[in-house]
Amino acid sequence: MKSVYSVSKVNQYIKALIDEDVLLGNIYVEGEISNFKEHTSGHLYFTLKDAGGAMNCVMFRSSAERLKFRAENGMKVVVGGYISIYEKTGNYQLYARSMEKAGKGDLYAEFERLKKELQKRGIFDEKHKKKLPEYPKCIAVITSSTGAAVRDVIRVTGRRNKNVKIAVRPTLVQGENAADDIVNAIKEVNEWKKADVIILGRGGGSIEDLWAFNEEKVARAIFESKIPIISAVGHETDFTIADFVADMRAATPSMAGELAVKESIGTREKLENMMTRTERALIRNIEDKKRRLEYCIKSAAMRKPYERICSMQVYIDEMQRKMTREIEIKTEKEKVRLTNAVDALEKVSPLNILKRGYSLAYKGDVPIRDISGINGGDEIKIYIEKGTIYADV
Repeated sequence: MKSVYSVSKVNQYIKALIDEDVLLGNIYVEGEISNFKEHTSGHLYFTLKDAGGAMNCVMFRSSAERLKFRAENGMKVVVGGYISIYEKTGNYQLYARSMEKAGKGDLYAEFERLKKELQKRGIFDEKHKKKLPEYPKCIAVITSSTGAAVRDVIRVTGRRNKNVKIAVRPTLVQGENAADDIVNAIKEVNEWKKADVIILGRGGGSIEDLWAFNEEKVARAIFESKIPIISAVGHETDFTIADFVADMRAATPSMAGELAVKESIGTREKLENMMTRTERALIRNIEDKKRRLEYCIKSAAMRKPYERICSMQVYIDEMQRKMTREIEIKTEKEKVRLTNAVDALEKVSPLNILKRGYSLAYKGDVPIRDISGINGGDEIKIYIEKGTIYADV
C-alpha cells in the first residue's frame, strides 16, 4: 500500500533535512540586491541575484538594526546567515544575520546618488537636448585612439557617407585621469568649432572601467557643450551618467555612427525623386500656362477688343433702360396703393358725417353721447362742416 503525505508534512520533512545541513546552517552568499523592501515592522525583504540565478532573502529587525549602511537595489553585498524553508509556501530562502558591501556596491551607490542629484537639477530634462544636424559635414570622435570604438565609427560613417569627415580627439577612457581628459576633449572640440556632432564613446567593461563616464565633471561638460553629443559608452546593457546627459544615446559606437550620418544612397535616391517630381510639376505648370495663353489669344476679346467693349456698352444701356422701366412701374403701383389707402381712410373718417349736415358735440375733449352728463351752464363745442360753435347750455 502506497504512503500519502500532506503538503505540510513534506515541507516539514524537507525543512528538517536542510536545517541539519552544516553548510547551509552558516553560509555567506555574494550577490546584487534587487526587489528591496523595508517593512513597517523593520524586517528587510530582498532578492540576491547574479548572472546565473536569484535567491529570496529576509533579514529580521534585530539583525537589520545592526547594519552600518542602508541597503539599496543594485548594491553588491555579501550576506551571512542560514538557509531554510518557509513551510507555508515550500520556498527556501536565506535568513540573513549580517550584510557587508562587496566590491562594486560602493560604486553603484555613488552612481545612483549622482544620478538622482543630477535628475533633480533637471540636467536630464528633454528640453535641454540639442537636435542632431540632418546632414553633418564633420564628426568629432572622442575616444581611445587604440580602442575598437574609433574603428567602428570610422567604418560605419564611411560606409554610409564617404563625404563626411571624421576628426578623432584621442582621450583616456578609464583610469584616474580619464575624467579630466574627457572634459578637456569636449572643450577643445567646442573651441575648434568645425565639428557638427560629437560622438563620445568607448567599448564595454565593468563599472570600474566605465567610471570616468559617471563623473559629475564629465556630465557638466556634456551638458554645457554647444555641439550635440551622442553618448556611445559600453554595450547595450551598460548605462552611465553620460548616457542620460547626452543629447542622444547609442547602445554601441557603431550605432552612434548610424545615428549621426544618414546613408548617402538613400539620400541620393530621395534627391533624385524630388528633382523628378519638381521637373514634372514645372512641365505641367508651363503646359497649363500655354493653354491659358492660347485660349486668351483666340478669344473674341483679344481679337476684336473694341467690338467687345461696344457690345458690353449696349448691354449696359439695355440694363439701364430695363431698370428705369422697372422703377417707373413700381412707382405707379405704389401710387395706386396710396390712393386706395387714402380713399379707405376717407370712408371711415368721422369728418365725412359733417358734410351730410350732421354735427358733433364735445364737452372738453370728450364727445357727448348722453345728456345725463350735461348740466346747465356747461360750456360745449359743436363741430359742423364749416367751423365750430362754442355754446353754453
